Amino acid sequence: MSSPYDHDPLYRLRHALVGLLLALLLSVPAAALAGRWIGDAIGDDYAWRAGAYAALLAYVVAGAVVLFMKVARHETRPVSAGRVALWFASLWLWPALLVLRRRSGGDLSGTA
Repeated sequence: MSSPYDHDPLYRLRHALVGLLLALLLSVPAAALAGRWIGDAIGDDYAWRAGAYAALLAYVVAGAVVLFMKVARHETRPVSAGRVALWFASLWLWPALLVLRRRSGGDLSGTA
């Protein structure tokens, strides 16, 4: 018996969507904290902190888009704390993952 969701592409991507969204939500305060540290180290005023936060947030959102496009169709495991932690780390390290992928010629399906 087939489910009405069998042909829904968003339903098939539900594990990746939930994992990525949770990791992105955790990345917002992490970017704020890192932006504060970077801003204080560079200029010690609000403008530097806000600029560093905005740059880090843009970096993480770009990583979310890239990772979702590259690995979402391969993500079939249910969401767990470990999977969210892996997505979180992948959001922050996404350029390195892309470089490693190009060198090895493989896909990123096991990274997030």
